[in-house]
Amino acid sequence: MTTTVPEPAEQPTSLTTAAARNLATTTKSVPQMQGISSRWLLRVLPWVEVSGGTYRVNRRLSYTVGDGRIDCVTTGASARVIPNDLGELRYLRGFGDEAALGALADRFVQTEWEAGETVVEAGTPADQLYVMVHGKAERVGTGEYGEPVSHGIVGDGGYFGEDALVADDGSWEHGVRAATACTMLVLSRRDFAETVARDAGLRGHVEAALAAPAPDTDAGGEAAIALSSGHEGEPVLPATYVAYETAPREYELSVAQTVLRVHTRVADLYNEPMNQVEQQLRLTVEALRERQEHELVNNRDFGLLHNADPAQRLTTRSGPPTPDDLDDLLAVVWKDPAVFLAHPQTIGAFGRECSRRGLYPATVDIGGRQVPAWRGVPILTCNKIPISGTRTSSILLMRTGEQAQGVVGLHQTGLPDEYEPGLNARFMGIDDQAVLSYLVSAYYSAAVLVPDALGVLEGVELGHAG
Repeated sequence: MTTTVPEPAEQPTSLTTAAARNLATTTKSVPQMQGISSRWLLRVLPWVEVSGGTYRVNRRLSYTVGDGRIDCVTTGASARVIPNDLGELRYLRGFGDEAALGALADRFVQTEWEAGETVVEAGTPADQLYVMVHGKAERVGTGEYGEPVSHGIVGDGGYFGEDALVADDGSWEHGVRAATACTMLVLSRRDFAETVARDAGLRGHVEAALAAPAPDTDAGGEAAIALSSGHEGEPVLPATYVAYETAPREYELSVAQTVLRVHTRVADLYNEPMNQVEQQLRLTVEALRERQEHELVNNRDFGLLHNADPAQRLTTRSGPPTPDDLDDLLAVVWKDPAVFLAHPQTIGAFGRECSRRGLYPATVDIGGRQVPAWRGVPILTCNKIPISGTRTSSILLMRTGEQAQGVVGLHQTGLPDEYEPGLNARFMGIDDQAVLSYLVSAYYSAAVLVPDALGVLEGVELGHAG
C-alpha cells in the first residue's frame, strides 16, 4: 500500500490582500439611490413665492361653451352615457334632474364602426349626436383645391353633433371617418325631442337656454372689451370695463412629509468619514423631491395632467406619437411654448416614428446638456407621467412663467429650519430608545394661469408599430 503525502502549502511571503483590507481604510462612495431622476419639471418651472400659503389666480371673466367630455360607463360590451355628463351640452348645462337626464341617456343607441368607415358625410343633414365611447375618429373636410383636409381627432369622451339635436335645418360642416375601430352612442333628434316633450322641467330648461342671448365674447372666449378703431372725426367712443371672475381659483400649498429616525449610537460612533445624519437627510430629501414632482404631475387637485383644459387635450392621429401629433400640440400651445414633457419610453416611441420617416430631431442646450427638441422646443424626460396597462401615456407641452401667463410652481421660502428652498428639517427630539427624529417637510403646488398655457396629447401608444 502506497501512501501519498501532500506537499506542504506554500507560505506567503507578504501580507495578503484579504488581510490588508481588514486593516486599511477603503475608498467609499456616498450612499447611492437608484430612484433619483433628472426631475426636469422641478428645474424648468419658475417658482413663485407664496408667502401667505395660498395663491389666487385672477382672470378675466370667461364663458365656457361646452367643450368638455361626455363620459360613459361600460358593462361587458354594452355602454351607457353617464346622465349628469349630458350637462356638457350647452342647452342642458345647469339642469340637475337626474331622472330626466337618465331618460335621455337611455335613448342613446350603441353603434360600432370599423377603421376607415365613414360615420357622417359633409353636407348631409345633421340630425344626430354622436358620443365616442372608445376609439378615434377623424374630422375630414375638403381643401381649397379639392384635397382632403384633417380637422382634428375625436377621442374617448369626445362628441359631435351637439347642435343637430336642436337645429332642424342643420348639415354636417365636416365629414367624420373612423380612424380606428370605434364604439359610439348615438342620440337622434327625434328621440331627443320626444324625451324633452314628456318632461316639463326639462322642456322649460332647454327652451330658456336656447332663447337666452349668447354672451358677448372675444375670440378667446373671454368677456369682450368694447373698442373702436379706424374712425375719423369725433364719433362717440364706446364705454367699457374689464370683467373679472367673481370666484377666482385659489391654490393652497400642498405638503409631502416624513419623519427621519437615526439612532444616537450610529450618529455618535459611525460618523467618520461621512456624517450619517447628513447622508440620511440627503437621501430623504431626494425621495421627497421625487414625490413632489410626482404630485405636480398626477395630483387630482393641482397636478398638470388633471388641470389641462378640455379644449387643450388632443389624441394621437393613429396611435404612436408622430411629428404630426407634436405639431398639433404646438398648435394649441402656440404662444411661446417652453418645453415638452414625456416619459422616457414615450420619447423613444417618438424617436422611432421620426426614424421611420427619415427625420432626425435637432438638439438644444439646457443647462449645458444637449436634449432632443421638436421645432426648437426641448423634449424633456419625466418618468412621473404614468403609462397605463394598455401601454399608453401622455405628452405635456407648456408655457412657463408669470409674465408669459404660463404654468408656475408655488412654494414658500424662509421656513423655520429650512434645508432647501421650500423644504425644512425640524429636530423633534430624542425618544426613550435613544433615537433622534427629524420632521422633513416639502411645501409646493402648481398653477396654470390661463388655459392655453398647457396642452396634453393623450392616448400615446408606446408599442412598436408593424
